[in-house]
Amino acid sequence: MDQLRKAGNSPILVEMNAGETRYWCACGKSASQPFCDGSHKGTTDIIPVLFTVEESGTKALCNCKQTKTPPYCDGSHLTAD
Repeated sequence: MDQLRKAGNSPILVEMNAGETRYWCACGKSASQPFCDGSHKGTTDIIPVLFTVEESGTKALCNCKQTKTPPYCDGSHLTAD
């Protein structure tokens, strides 16, 4: 499997609405972090994560790409290299 790229050292806070469906960038290459812009195509076998927001509000989306709960931050950036 290809190495993923750490896009940042802290989560990105995003206002989202219940029922909204998005693709979270799992490879770290997207210029539209934390969302996928298709940069993975032809460059990695890592694919984006499709998710649907259950409750409206501010969401902390992972930017280090090490989370065990994608797309949401689980604090992995505090220990990720």
